[in-house]
Amino acid sequence: LGTVADVVTLDHNNRILVSQGLKRMRLGKMRPGIRALFEVARRDWRKAQPFDMGFALGPRINAAGRLDDMSVGIACLLAQDDAEAQELAAQLNNLNIERREIEQSMLQDALNDFPETLPSGQTTLVAYRDDFHQGVVGIVASRLKDRFYRPTIVFAPADNGEVRGSGRSIPNLHLRDALDLVSKRHPDLILKFGGHAMAAGLSILEHNIPAFQTAFEEAVREMVCEDDLSQTFITDGSLPARDITLEQAQNLARHVWGQGFAPPSFTDEFHVIRQQPLGAEGKHKKVWLQKDGYEFEAMFWRCSEDIPEYIRTVYRPVANEWRNNLELQLYIDYWEAA
Repeated sequence: LGTVADVVTLDHNNRILVSQGLKRMRLGKMRPGIRALFEVARRDWRKAQPFDMGFALGPRINAAGRLDDMSVGIACLLAQDDAEAQELAAQLNNLNIERREIEQSMLQDALNDFPETLPSGQTTLVAYRDDFHQGVVGIVASRLKDRFYRPTIVFAPADNGEVRGSGRSIPNLHLRDALDLVSKRHPDLILKFGGHAMAAGLSILEHNIPAFQTAFEEAVREMVCEDDLSQTFITDGSLPARDITLEQAQNLARHVWGQGFAPPSFTDEFHVIRQQPLGAEGKHKKVWLQKDGYEFEAMFWRCSEDIPEYIRTVYRPVANEWRNNLELQLYIDYWEAA
């Protein structure tokens, strides 16, 4: 659970550990707290997948540390019996619902402060509002980084006129090194900082945010080239339409994929037949796609815009289970008009 949720590289040893751990979970051999987390997340432990660790159990444990007291998550994992575990898992689930609401509100506020498309020369994003929540700045930074593909830092108020920020980076920029460069050039600007290549945290005085924004932009501009700011997808190429099947998706699902061992993805052009919004406020899209006479149902996560009639996509075939029915869906990682 920790290996997947903390996005640790699935090298040879870690992949064995995760694979064996998942097999034990599917046999019911797990802590009462882990079983309770599966239940509140409405995930079936008999079919435990890395996805469950990273997107269902992990966020609920983390929600305690973000909004309340991290010891609630620890207590859930250490619970000795089902009754205690279920009570703690329910608390974590409620905190996670609250975390999601705060995150969505903060993300929308931040997006409202930025244009749809950034100016061509801009290499960084810095966001701050005095009502931002300290516990969610890292997640919001991650969402903004994904949306604009730029190193991003989001600040929230701390104490004594300070603000604390959490940053997320893109593959070709070492974020901690960028902050180190800013600190060396402007010794009084950053009060403290730390982190690694892809994520970092720092504290500065609130009135120094504009100065930091300028210094951070200057430092990053020197450290990256134009190509670094273009997102690259490495795929396994095109799939013949007849091979995009539920059986193939089930074969892929039997393996353990994760950080450093990504699931296969493919690239193809499709004709868009129809589309409909999904989720609260239409945050997602379900789209029916056609290729060579075959029709596929596809999910576009965190996508609210209209999809044009012809698109080029990067996608993964997924065996989606819904009300005890298994169906093929294509999860779209990237799309553009074709």
